[in-house]
Amino acid sequence: MTVFPRLLHVVALSFALLGLTVSVSTASEPSGEATVSMVPAGGDAAVSWPRWRGPSGQGQVEGTEYPDRWSSTENVRWRVEVPGSGNSSPVIWGERIFLTTAYDGGKRRSVLAFERSSGKKLWETEAPLAEPEGAYPKNGHASSTPTTDGERVYAYLGNHGLMALNNAGEMVWHVDFGDIKAFHGTASSPLLVGDRLFLVQDQRVDSASFIAAFDKATGKQLWRTPRSAKVGWNSPVAVTVCAEGDCSTQIVMSGQQEVIAYSPEDGGELWKVEGNTFETIPSPVVAHGMIFCSSGRAGPTLAIKPGPRSAEIVWQSPKGSPFVPAPVVVGDYLYMVNDMASILTVYEAKTGEVIKQERIGEAQREGFSAAPVAMGGKVFFTNDSGQTFVVEHGVEPKILHVNELDERVLASPAAVGGIWYFRTTGALIAIGKGA
Repeated sequence: MTVFPRLLHVVALSFALLGLTVSVSTASEPSGEATVSMVPAGGDAAVSWPRWRGPSGQGQVEGTEYPDRWSSTENVRWRVEVPGSGNSSPVIWGERIFLTTAYDGGKRRSVLAFERSSGKKLWETEAPLAEPEGAYPKNGHASSTPTTDGERVYAYLGNHGLMALNNAGEMVWHVDFGDIKAFHGTASSPLLVGDRLFLVQDQRVDSASFIAAFDKATGKQLWRTPRSAKVGWNSPVAVTVCAEGDCSTQIVMSGQQEVIAYSPEDGGELWKVEGNTFETIPSPVVAHGMIFCSSGRAGPTLAIKPGPRSAEIVWQSPKGSPFVPAPVVVGDYLYMVNDMASILTVYEAKTGEVIKQERIGEAQREGFSAAPVAMGGKVFFTNDSGQTFVVEHGVEPKILHVNELDERVLASPAAVGGIWYFRTTGALIAIGKGA
């Protein structure tokens, strides 16, 4: 089922600032009483950073003990070299940090474990050898962030497959997908929900794209659903949709030209909304009963109200969305950075009204890669040059200051127990107060 927005009126919001004009199409409140929320990480996972964008799945951090100022020396607890190259984010459980990396142009790929307190490398396990798929230089061959449940770490490494390792670094199982033919390489991160691991891989070959579910204990494929998309590096999210007293989980994928929700039980399509552009990277976020999906190269952002078997667009902003970094929601506001021009945009999440627009940093094409993190009434945007712009949250958001790491940063940071963990192109850095 394809759903199109019911446009009642168009509000034109023109900004002399930066010479950028943004039009927001709005619709009336959608019918029905369905609610939606991101499926959070529970138990010990809630105080860890077990997956892409942390326990919330959308870059939101509890606690006020984190520093909001740092440099290459200020508040740095430790810095260790990371071998190889990769853009995957650190994931953390207990006293361990996990990363993926690649060597020799992607011919060798591995998972690494570090000690959280010191940064000491504990082990490194290589995936079975395979010929590397083609990749855009900035993307590389280790951009997919692993996930962990405290017993195992699960990592997707493109042509080198999907694998599970125990805490000693021993391989428990491995799934070989053969030759992956993806535009610019692979990047989608696996999603762990209960006892199932979900993976999306869109490819340029007809009928090769898929979303699939695997048993986390054995790696057995439980189902596989073909996808029509040929381009995309987005990661799926799990949401809970409740309507008329019944709640169900949906696996939502924002991909090429459409957003699709799948049943986690059998991979069946639950609903579909059109409106994305050709290339989509930013992961969806959830708030105020809606799923917010941004699609690439300054394309649209869609605010989608889902139901059990259908969905509708509440509002959409056809311009100014990010190409790579995902957005973040704090309170009533949706924050994002257009990385094609280094422009921060803040929307009122419920209506799509633009609250603020401002250039952050030097205007450059594809200048931001890391997803923003929200904590303590502030939103942190890190660009590829290692500058973190600290934005005060509120009715009148403003840039408070800029932190300089003096290293290139493409991976999204993690934050646990008052400590930030940044992966640069050559190192892993822990940042905490009083270091």
